[in-house]
Amino acid sequence: MICSAANSMTSLKQQLQTALRDAMRNKDHARRNAIRLLNSAIKQVEIDTRGELDDAAVLDILQKEAKKLRETVAELEAAGRNDDAESGRFELEVVEAFLPKQLDTETLRPIVQAAIDEVGDHSPKAMGQVMRIVMPQVRGRADGKQVNAIVRELLS
Repeated sequence: MICSAANSMTSLKQQLQTALRDAMRNKDHARRNAIRLLNSAIKQVEIDTRGELDDAAVLDILQKEAKKLRETVAELEAAGRNDDAESGRFELEVVEAFLPKQLDTETLRPIVQAAIDEVGDHSPKAMGQVMRIVMPQVRGRADGKQVNAIVRELLS
Protein backbone atom coordinates (compact mmCIF):
# COMPACT_ATOMS: atom_id res chain seq x y z
CA MET A 1 0.00 0.00 0.00
CA ILE A 2 2.66 2.52 1.02
CA CYS A 3 5.58 1.15 -1.02
CA SER A 4 3.98 1.23 -4.44
CA ALA A 5 5.90 1.78 -7.65
CA ALA A 6 4.97 5.45 -7.59
CA ASN A 7 6.48 5.82 -4.13
CA SER A 8 9.65 3.93 -4.98
CA MET A 9 11.27 7.22 -5.98
CA THR A 10 10.74 8.75 -2.53
CA SER A 11 12.81 7.72 0.45
CA LEU A 12 11.37 5.70 3.30
CA LYS A 13 11.73 8.69 5.61
CA GLN A 14 9.69 10.82 3.20
CA GLN A 15 7.06 8.09 2.98
CA LEU A 16 6.85 8.02 6.77
CA GLN A 17 6.44 11.80 6.90
CA THR A 18 3.70 11.70 4.26
CA ALA A 19 1.90 8.90 6.10
CA LEU A 20 2.20 10.85 9.36
CA ARG A 21 0.64 13.94 7.77
CA ASP A 22 -2.17 11.83 6.29
CA ALA A 23 -2.87 10.18 9.64
CA MET A 24 -2.96 13.58 11.35
CA ARG A 25 -5.32 14.98 8.70
CA ASN A 26 -7.59 11.94 9.03
CA LYS A 27 -7.45 12.14 12.85
CA ASP A 28 -6.23 8.53 12.92
CA HIS A 29 -4.56 8.72 16.33
CA ALA A 30 -3.45 5.08 16.51
CA ARG A 31 -1.69 5.22 13.12
CA ARG A 32 -0.21 8.64 13.94
CA ASN A 33 1.22 7.32 17.21
CA ALA A 34 2.66 4.21 15.55
CA ILE A 35 4.38 6.28 12.86
CA ARG A 36 5.70 8.72 15.46
CA LEU A 37 7.30 5.78 17.30
CA LEU A 38 9.01 4.73 14.08
CA ASN A 39 10.20 8.28 13.42
CA SER A 40 11.58 8.56 16.94
CA ALA A 41 13.48 5.26 16.56
CA ILE A 42 15.00 6.56 13.32
CA LYS A 43 15.81 9.94 14.86
CA GLN A 44 17.50 8.26 17.84
CA VAL A 45 19.80 6.28 15.56
CA GLU A 46 20.59 9.44 13.58
CA ILE A 47 21.50 11.22 16.80
CA ASP A 48 23.62 8.29 17.98
CA THR A 49 25.47 8.02 14.66
CA ARG A 50 25.54 11.79 14.10
CA GLY A 51 24.48 11.44 10.50
CA GLU A 52 21.62 11.14 8.07
CA LEU A 53 20.39 7.59 7.47
CA ASP A 54 19.90 6.16 3.99
CA ASP A 55 17.01 3.89 3.00
CA ALA A 56 18.94 0.72 3.83
CA ALA A 57 19.57 1.89 7.40
CA VAL A 58 15.95 3.02 7.80
CA LEU A 59 14.81 -0.36 6.49
CA ASP A 60 16.99 -2.09 9.09
CA ILE A 61 15.37 -0.02 11.84
CA LEU A 62 11.88 -0.81 10.56
CA GLN A 63 12.72 -4.53 10.47
CA LYS A 64 14.02 -4.41 14.04
CA GLU A 65 10.87 -2.61 15.17
CA ALA A 66 8.71 -5.20 13.40
CA LYS A 67 10.62 -8.02 15.06
CA LYS A 68 10.22 -6.40 18.49
CA LEU A 69 6.51 -5.95 17.89
CA ARG A 70 6.07 -9.59 16.81
CA GLU A 71 7.80 -10.76 19.99
CA THR A 72 5.77 -8.36 22.13
CA VAL A 73 2.48 -9.50 20.59
CA ALA A 74 3.40 -13.15 21.19
CA GLU A 75 4.25 -12.42 24.83
CA LEU A 76 1.04 -10.43 25.36
CA GLU A 77 -1.07 -13.21 23.83
CA ALA A 78 0.66 -15.80 26.01
CA ALA A 79 -0.13 -13.65 29.05
CA GLY A 80 -3.78 -13.36 28.01
CA ARG A 81 -3.62 -9.60 27.48
CA ASN A 82 -5.58 -9.62 24.22
CA ASP A 83 -6.44 -5.90 24.18
CA ASP A 84 -2.77 -4.95 24.38
CA ALA A 85 -1.89 -7.66 21.84
CA GLU A 86 -4.46 -6.22 19.42
CA SER A 87 -2.86 -2.80 19.78
CA GLY A 88 0.54 -4.36 19.09
CA ARG A 89 -0.80 -6.14 16.01
CA PHE A 90 -2.09 -2.83 14.67
CA GLU A 91 1.31 -1.19 15.18
CA LEU A 92 2.93 -4.17 13.46
CA GLU A 93 0.60 -3.70 10.46
CA VAL A 94 1.65 -0.05 10.25
CA VAL A 95 5.35 -0.99 10.29
CA GLU A 96 4.87 -3.78 7.75
CA ALA A 97 3.18 -1.33 5.37
CA PHE A 98 6.58 0.34 4.94
CA LEU A 99 8.54 -2.91 4.55
CA PRO A 100 9.03 -4.68 1.21
CA LYS A 101 6.63 -7.53 0.49
CA GLN A 102 7.82 -10.61 2.34
CA LEU A 103 8.76 -13.71 0.36
CA ASP A 104 6.72 -16.83 1.03
CA THR A 105 8.15 -20.28 1.61
CA GLU A 106 7.52 -21.41 -1.96
CA THR A 107 9.48 -18.46 -3.34
CA LEU A 108 12.36 -19.00 -0.89
CA ARG A 109 12.84 -22.73 -1.59
CA PRO A 110 14.39 -22.30 -5.09
CA ILE A 111 16.70 -19.54 -3.79
CA VAL A 112 17.90 -21.79 -0.95
CA GLN A 113 18.23 -24.79 -3.27
CA ALA A 114 20.35 -22.76 -5.70
CA ALA A 115 22.63 -21.74 -2.83
CA ILE A 116 22.95 -25.36 -1.71
CA ASP A 117 23.84 -26.37 -5.27
CA GLU A 118 26.39 -23.53 -5.43
CA VAL A 119 28.04 -24.70 -2.19
CA GLY A 120 27.99 -28.29 -3.44
CA ASP A 121 27.64 -29.76 0.04
CA HIS A 122 24.25 -31.21 0.95
CA SER A 123 25.15 -32.03 4.56
CA PRO A 124 23.97 -30.02 7.60
CA LYS A 125 27.59 -28.84 8.03
CA ALA A 126 27.09 -26.53 5.03
CA MET A 127 24.36 -24.55 6.77
CA GLY A 128 26.56 -21.52 7.52
CA GLN A 129 27.85 -21.32 3.96
CA VAL A 130 24.33 -21.56 2.53
CA MET A 131 22.99 -18.91 4.91
CA ARG A 132 25.84 -16.55 3.93
CA ILE A 133 24.78 -16.88 0.28
CA VAL A 134 21.01 -16.67 0.80
CA MET A 135 20.64 -13.87 3.37
CA PRO A 136 22.09 -11.04 1.23
CA GLN A 137 19.75 -12.07 -1.61
CA VAL A 138 16.61 -11.95 0.54
CA ARG A 139 17.63 -9.11 2.84
CA GLY A 140 14.56 -7.25 4.06
CA ARG A 141 12.21 -9.62 2.28
CA ALA A 142 12.48 -12.73 4.47
CA ASP A 143 12.87 -13.43 8.15
CA GLY A 144 16.12 -15.14 9.13
CA LYS A 145 14.25 -17.77 11.14
CA GLN A 146 12.15 -18.67 8.12
CA VAL A 147 15.23 -18.97 5.88
CA ASN A 148 17.01 -21.00 8.57
CA ALA A 149 14.10 -23.46 8.78
CA ILE A 150 14.07 -23.95 4.99
CA VAL A 151 17.86 -24.44 4.87
CA ARG A 152 17.66 -27.04 7.67
CA GLU A 153 14.80 -28.81 5.88
CA LEU A 154 16.61 -28.96 2.54
CA LEU A 155 19.95 -30.00 4.04
CA SER A 156 18.54 -32.83 6.14
